Amino acid sequence: MPNIAPHTKEAYGISSPKGGALVRIAALVVAAGRGQRSASDIPKQYQDVNGRAVLARSLDAFEAHDRIDRILVVIHPDDESQYQDVVLGAYGEKLAPPAFGGATRQESVRLGLEALAPLFPDIVLVHDAARPFLSHALISRAIEAAQRYGAASPGVPTTDTLAEIGERGEIVAQPDRNRLYGMQTPQSFHFPTLLAAHREAAKKEAQDFSDDCAVMRAVGHKVHMFEGDRGNIKLTWPGDFAKAERRLGNNLISRVAFGYDVHAFGAGDHVWLGGVRIQHDRGLIGHSDADAALHALTDALLGVISDGDIGLHFPPDDPRWRGASSDQFLAFAARKVRDRGGVIDHLDLTLICEAPKIGPHRDAMRSSISQIAEVPMQSVSVKATTSERLGFAGRREGLAAHAVVSVRLPPVDRSL
Repeated sequence: MPNIAPHTKEAYGISSPKGGALVRIAALVVAAGRGQRSASDIPKQYQDVNGRAVLARSLDAFEAHDRIDRILVVIHPDDESQYQDVVLGAYGEKLAPPAFGGATRQESVRLGLEALAPLFPDIVLVHDAARPFLSHALISRAIEAAQRYGAASPGVPTTDTLAEIGERGEIVAQPDRNRLYGMQTPQSFHFPTLLAAHREAAKKEAQDFSDDCAVMRAVGHKVHMFEGDRGNIKLTWPGDFAKAERRLGNNLISRVAFGYDVHAFGAGDHVWLGGVRIQHDRGLIGHSDADAALHALTDALLGVISDGDIGLHFPPDDPRWRGASSDQFLAFAARKVRDRGGVIDHLDLTLICEAPKIGPHRDAMRSSISQIAEVPMQSVSVKATTSERLGFAGRREGLAAHAVVSVRLPPVDRSL
């Protein structure tokens, strides 16, 4: 990783933990703010959004991600009772006892890092609790960016023309928006480097930095940007909570759509189904990897938002998709649903074939589909049947996939 000092405990004043394995990747969730702009009687991280606290929704994402080894939340000393109400009995050993924050976000993060230091993580993801729509894919991208760069932030291109205002309200500058990005969290770092940067910044009478990338840059480290997620909104103003309620709540309209795909068998020694490689005495013929399961699910998701089909977005005569992995097709369709403000409730898949046997691979396929579409595994169903030796499937000439998806979409306002 570039721009990183030697990775030793001694270099950063970190003692070895007493017993237990070292933590590879930690998540630090910052929840010590007062959230005064939300116009609520309680801090925004403890406000309820469609039946769950904002903080709980942020913690859920890290708890469910298999690469996160430890989670630590930084809270305000006055919020200990509210924090316990949120987490009591809801999370396992992955969640560490909370740390108390300081007067500023910068100080709160530093205190959280000091609390994590005895575990000596390699990587830390720092996330604002007020971003409750954190996805599995975004966490994965954050981890990969930290491994590659050592310091990175998710970001999305700005779509508004921005202006700098003078003391009397006049426009004094309009930056080129093509070079401007909105920064998000989780920001991800090589842990000892971020801890050292915070310690150095704390010794100086400098400005209070609003995020950890600014701390890193202030002490001379380069920070890179990776792809963010427009759905990863921060809840700040009262209107943000109303949008979040509509995104998750009963104001959404349910839609159901169907998808179908079929591929013929040909030469080969394996097939791809549901993103899982299955050994077989034949392969499937197709322009891409011929994953009929993912193709059917992709068409169903595109259908639920009336946005054509897989061939429209990924034409079979386009050489870019020759041999392509179909997980990118399903991820694309799921992202388009979320960009419309949609919530994917369930993905139901039925495979029709005499062979290969689907049962031994059912859970692997459910897990794969859940990660690609960024939905809980409980929201994915995989079933299989034969055609009783009738038709092309019965003659083992090919296999078919049927998919039904249920999604909730905003009735009018699609700005979410």
